[in-house]
Amino acid sequence: MDVPQTVTVALDDRPVAGRRCLEAGAGAGNATAGLLANGAARVYAVTNDRDHARTTRRRVGRDDGDGSDGDDGVDESDGDRLAVLEADLRAVPLPDDSVGVITAHGLCNVLDPASLSAVAEEFSRVASPGAQLVVDDYDPLPDGAAIGGLFAVENAASELARGRPALTFYPAAFLRRFFAGHGWEFERERTLLEPVPWTESHVSAHGDRAVSMAKEHPGEPCDALAATARRLATDIGSESVGRMYGLAFRFPE
Repeated sequence: MDVPQTVTVALDDRPVAGRRCLEAGAGAGNATAGLLANGAARVYAVTNDRDHARTTRRRVGRDDGDGSDGDDGVDESDGDRLAVLEADLRAVPLPDDSVGVITAHGLCNVLDPASLSAVAEEFSRVASPGAQLVVDDYDPLPDGAAIGGLFAVENAASELARGRPALTFYPAAFLRRFFAGHGWEFERERTLLEPVPWTESHVSAHGDRAVSMAKEHPGEPCDALAATARRLATDIGSESVGRMYGLAFRFPE
């Protein structure tokens, strides 16, 4: 299985082999692939998105053919090193002190502050003494970044439709202090990408998401947001800007 370079760099100094691991926010299963490639004994990939769960299974796990799960939302088979759990990260369905490595690869930017706090509490609950936490995310975009305008429109549509932002870019220094406040000891920071290549497919996906959320709240303001999102996505095409960073923490013994 292919492992993105950002994940390889983020994990290359972490003791993963033989450990039970949690990928928080499975997405496309990038960190799950990296954890398995680094010798994880067991990986629990947790997401509340059924499409992401299906993608992760097909990429690195067992494909049941129809993408269905058991009644408990867990897809696993005896002897497999992967379990995909469809669950809310604010209530991770794992016991206390049960995992030795936690990854949050591109997760924090899709969590508003209240959700981030609840998720961090769950990380501390499920972490065993000496556990590792790897947080990979994006610094706020610099002023003048064209894609920043598209993200602003996406946030506006999300606020109108759902009452919360779609994206929040937390500075690395903020997350260092934040997770320290939840009991994690900071160990290191590194740059994973600079600049970040926001490809045409990334830009198009964010434009489509902004349009979709605008349609959830019909009316002239949201029609204008949808039109602006389409225009910006077309005008931007692709852009390389900003920084992706990787933070590593350790839970005290």
